[in-house]
Amino acid sequence: MRFRLIAADLDYTLLDENSEISNRTREAVQKAVSLGVKFIIATGRMFKTSVKYMKDLGLEHDWPLINYHGAMIKTALSNRVLLHRPLDNKIAIEVIEETHRKGLHVSMFVGDNLYVREENEHTRYYHSLTNIDLQPVGNLVTYLKQKNLNPTKLSIISWDGQIDEIESYLKKFYGDKLSILQSRPYFLEVTDIQATKGQALQWFAHQEGIKAEEIIAFGDGYNDLDMLGFAGLGVAVANAKPEVLKRAALVTGPHNEDGVAKIIEKYVLNHQSGQ
Repeated sequence: MRFRLIAADLDYTLLDENSEISNRTREAVQKAVSLGVKFIIATGRMFKTSVKYMKDLGLEHDWPLINYHGAMIKTALSNRVLLHRPLDNKIAIEVIEETHRKGLHVSMFVGDNLYVREENEHTRYYHSLTNIDLQPVGNLVTYLKQKNLNPTKLSIISWDGQIDEIESYLKKFYGDKLSILQSRPYFLEVTDIQATKGQALQWFAHQEGIKAEEIIAFGDGYNDLDMLGFAGLGVAVANAKPEVLKRAALVTGPHNEDGVAKIIEKYVLNHQSGQ
């Protein structure tokens, strides 16, 4: 089988421990693209913190990126939004109100901007991880009501052991309306129920006339599960979460040992079917 599309998560998958792309991975992706294979980044990150990796890969194509766990698909060069599945305004307000009642911090992503109620230890922690500028706007509920905005994503932070509690609560009352998952320790990510990597990848593949069996997808986290399940060849890096390792069709080397490159070399560059 000839694979026509490669989709890869960034952190702990495509990127090494220094959040960089190795020379071997870069070369493998470039060779695959030279054979006519499309490459798409699929990440929970914002667009502006992930698009730079297209350039790092040496890909000067106006191809889209899947961001915010699948809530947005936007092109790398022209910045055209091809798909946007934000949260409902009313539901976003209810989630924020409940989060604040529990004394937890919530960050709100609108478009490609990040809004918070105030600067605090949580915002400083987040900034230390991402180097993203945050905009304090006071009461987030008031801001949403006044602006009538539909957030692309909400991110709840707690290092006091309450993440599991708020996750259970939200899944109980909003499980049929929201995608709710822990992206990393202390972080709970909330998007629309249709805003997942798998659904975004399926939408993009349909636009391109690419079949599921012609796709290789790479990931390590819970937000990669439905993407790996949709792709013809769903690959987990060795450092992936246990559930991801269990459900992936194939396991490759870890992210800091060119796991992605090894699979591209074997199943794309060497024209092997992977069956």
